[in-house]
Amino acid sequence: MRVPLIAGNWKMNMTIPEAVELVNGIKIGLRWPEDVDVVVAPPFTSLKMVSEVAKDSYIAVSAQNVHHEENGAYTGEIAASFIKDAGANYVIIGHSERRQHCNETDELVNKKVRIALKNELKPIVCVGETLEQREQGNFVEVIEKQLSVGLEDLTQVLASELVIAYEPVWAIGTGKVATVTQIEEVHEKIRAFLAKNFSEDVANSVRVLYGGSVKAENSKEILSLPNVDGALVGGASLNSAGFIEIIKSLPPR
Repeated sequence: MRVPLIAGNWKMNMTIPEAVELVNGIKIGLRWPEDVDVVVAPPFTSLKMVSEVAKDSYIAVSAQNVHHEENGAYTGEIAASFIKDAGANYVIIGHSERRQHCNETDELVNKKVRIALKNELKPIVCVGETLEQREQGNFVEVIEKQLSVGLEDLTQVLASELVIAYEPVWAIGTGKVATVTQIEEVHEKIRAFLAKNFSEDVANSVRVLYGGSVKAENSKEILSLPNVDGALVGGASLNSAGFIEIIKSLPPR
């Protein structure tokens, strides 16, 4: 049985005091969420402080990005070892905003996945199609390529450590949400890819999240889908009460 995971990606929001207030609000507002993993992804500047506040609680911490090299002359970049040292256990890799605005390729995603795993960070690997690709009908091929290149050369053991997040680019921050039929179809395809390229065990163990304008009003329906194991939440994770409602909307498993 896969344990559901709800992750909040705070993006470029929250000063250190605001981040501390938000994570404390989640802790106080929901003392124990039962059978669910909860992750928050603050900006790098508050990663250490949020990790300290979340310590000894049910809340795990994620970075929003990582550099693909161990160290070196890469001004402004953050190494996987720095993330681990700050107290985080997860890292978001290949988010569509970084693919779009920072020109991240599937090949670079693969390097980042491997460096994260080497440093015992759990990658949350994002995949998803643009509106044009959805309308052209080749979105499955697009997502399978992202997975094929992004997860290249991983062993079954390493692949089992992954979390995959399906985030249709056209539904991120737009208020648009894919239909439950569209969501379940892609999640089934992702799980079939994992089974074919790794093993049935990997396919059955890897959690596949949905992201794309998830909020308390629509989370219950989305999270009830058989192949949806949780959500990668954007704007709605910036409010503790709303984020808690999403966590609480998970159906019994």
